[in-house]
Amino acid sequence: MTRRRLIQWITLGAAVVVALIALLIYLRRDDVLRAGLDPKQPFQTWTPPAAPDYAKRASWALIPKDPDSWSAGDPPADVFFIHPTTYDGGRDWNAAINRGGDSRQLQRTMLPNYAGPFQRVGRVFAPRYRQASLFASLTNRDDARESRRFAYADVRAAFLDFLDCCNRGRPIVVAGVEQGGALAARLLDELIAPNPELSRRVAAVYVMDAVVPAPRYAATAAYPACSSRTQAHCLVAWVSARQDEPATAQRIAERAFVWDFNGGLTPLGAREPLCVNPVTGSVNQPFADARQNRGAANATGLEWGARPAFLTRQVSARCEKGVLRVSAPASPSLVLAGSWADRQKVPPYNLFYADIEADATARVAAALGRTDLPPSAASIEQSVVIGDAPIRKVD
Repeated sequence: MTRRRLIQWITLGAAVVVALIALLIYLRRDDVLRAGLDPKQPFQTWTPPAAPDYAKRASWALIPKDPDSWSAGDPPADVFFIHPTTYDGGRDWNAAINRGGDSRQLQRTMLPNYAGPFQRVGRVFAPRYRQASLFASLTNRDDARESRRFAYADVRAAFLDFLDCCNRGRPIVVAGVEQGGALAARLLDELIAPNPELSRRVAAVYVMDAVVPAPRYAATAAYPACSSRTQAHCLVAWVSARQDEPATAQRIAERAFVWDFNGGLTPLGAREPLCVNPVTGSVNQPFADARQNRGAANATGLEWGARPAFLTRQVSARCEKGVLRVSAPASPSLVLAGSWADRQKVPPYNLFYADIEADATARVAAALGRTDLPPSAASIEQSVVIGDAPIRKVD
């Protein structure tokens, strides 16, 4: 074999090896990217960021200008909203509340799309909290469960502060998305359902894109799943997957960890997730075709208080084995994009924006003994908070 021929074979062999390595990395890209988010230290030896002080406005992403008073022009309820994951992971298990990129994603994307549907029924209180990282939701390690319990402690403290300083007996809507949805479910189980007086004030709890076990919220439960849109004091919960992604639906059931009544996180196991269809507002009406979809919205970048233009009839939605199977949206503005980590989070749009808005309006009206709510003044009293002034406590 000539020297030239030998070099050609070596070059070809090297190219094949590189191609095989590239193929392996592509096939295992999720594992590779996930590993890059691992803090690589035990939760027990990790030093957490400073705790938020909920007496300070800077610890709230959204809060009314005068949180402990209201006027006739304000909407009739208060909304306690728990935001979804914005922190990918890396060095820390849980994020500081003032991380720049995470705060920008929260204000620009998550709040307009997911807190926005509730602004017409209530003054919105959205705490910043030391959220568990995206990595913590992608692994079932004990460290990840500790991280989620750590995040709940902040949300619990914020909710108690909200009740003490600001709510003062008004109707309440509790809502959360993804990680925030799971934390809302824990608030329901620990603080709301066992307290009859508080349960009567909570018009509805929304657990959006998070898993809760269906058997726990039967019709006989202290705080049951919603069976109709005109029902108050009930739970609306679903976790979604695209119709054309059956593996995603299976993975949801296999990997889901849910809160138990002792504050632990345990596998969902053989139990089905609860699925209250957000289009019908009922656990008993599991299917809705696209004609029933009141409107999706891409509210990313809108100022708080602005109502987005709705895109009607975008998706059908069917509860199937506890998972909301959603069709592909028709509009090009409802396309999931961004980095690999961004695609693991909730989308930067809301397929059920108008449906949730109508649902919350009906349930607050029912809680108040009305058939409908009068239109409220624009929500300009609610602002993105950047100051550090203390909230006045009420004895």
